[in-house]
Amino acid sequence: MRARSRDLVRNNPYANNATTSFAAHAIGAGIKPSSLIEDADLKDRIQRLWLAWTDEADADGLTDFYGLQSIAARTVFEAGECFFRLRPRRPKDGLVVPLQLQILPSEQLPFAHSETLPNGNEVIFGIEFDRLGRRVAYHFLRQPPGDVRQNADHSRVRVPANQVLHIFNPVAEGQIRGVPWLTPAMTRLWLLEQYDDAELDRKKVAAMFAAFVTKPSPEEMMGEDGATKDQDNAALIGLEPGTLQMLLPGEDIKFSDPADVGGSYEAFQYRTLLACCSAMGVPYTNVTGDLRQANYSSLREGKLEFRRRMWQFQHNVMIFQMCRPVWRRWMEDAVLSGALDIGDYAQMPGRYLPAKWIPPKWDWVDPLKDRKAEIEAINAGLKSRSDVIESEGYDAEEVDRRIAADRAREEALGLKFENDGDALPTLPPEDEDATPEQSASVA
Repeated sequence: MRARSRDLVRNNPYANNATTSFAAHAIGAGIKPSSLIEDADLKDRIQRLWLAWTDEADADGLTDFYGLQSIAARTVFEAGECFFRLRPRRPKDGLVVPLQLQILPSEQLPFAHSETLPNGNEVIFGIEFDRLGRRVAYHFLRQPPGDVRQNADHSRVRVPANQVLHIFNPVAEGQIRGVPWLTPAMTRLWLLEQYDDAELDRKKVAAMFAAFVTKPSPEEMMGEDGATKDQDNAALIGLEPGTLQMLLPGEDIKFSDPADVGGSYEAFQYRTLLACCSAMGVPYTNVTGDLRQANYSSLREGKLEFRRRMWQFQHNVMIFQMCRPVWRRWMEDAVLSGALDIGDYAQMPGRYLPAKWIPPKWDWVDPLKDRKAEIEAINAGLKSRSDVIESEGYDAEEVDRRIAADRAREEALGLKFENDGDALPTLPPEDEDATPEQSASVA
């Protein structure tokens, strides 16, 4: 399933776009932490140190910590799982915090490795469990399968579980390894691609035959001398623009008129793609970019359903399996290396570890109406400003500090800005059947 899923993502445009859309909505610019420490000065130092470390988080040096989140989300969708190894570094490496993350392909943990160890531990699908069923180690290959180096070492190495992050979406009880999200749609996507190829070949063959010449006597060959012959020894005559072909008495010419596929082609494609999108959990418009049959209400409902799934994935998988363990290990290494001076951290780590993770904001179909609704909810006491700010992907305390700094600077410079809420345009009644283009023009 993993190999077939990877092949579809690389060669099927719909699978590739679904994977990209999933990662973009799940991660966006990144799921970012906000420390819950009450000491404002210490919190500010932690946030600044974290921001500096995110640029150094990738052991390969190709992206930052939030780019690794995006790779992880994409890999979970494509391969079903993703592995990170926590790599401590030496002080001489010059990192602000001596810790980096090394991403490992799921193929590097072989499914075929299962055995009972002398100490009684069980290795199942490359993961070692103790007698209580806890994960204690991962048995990785030193190099992934298919490594192009001639001296590639494919022996196994045991890595303790506290040094590995195994990110996957558990959908069944007792599940050990991840399953690609493309699995329910694989067969239909492959058959749809075969159908498209067959239709393309049919049109290519039909276009190759422009006309046919009929003769009263089949034994007489027209243009026999020097003519190209097919496998049945029939003469093939080329047709060029402006050609005038002289026919012998009794001969006739009939132009090719191949049967068209009709209206069933697009209908079949549409229904098949709907089933594939439903199986992948990604909206049809995100996968295909087809907005012809979309309106404001359908787009909004589709986005709301997709966001519920994304919230579930963000909090149950990405934050729980990746963000929190990295934050905990990062805090420990920052204190041990001296990058953070917290004297009683070893005695009370729970006082400094809590942090909330803020997912990326969601862009609405009609932001003006949604913004008005949020303002009314705040004024009615149904929602706090912090909830609204965090839904935008920002830290409420940081936003308040920046607003206060902006106002102090405006007052010091004698600046004054007019904010007239009555100047907002009045929108006409909502037309649920309006197209996205019409809704956008009204807004």
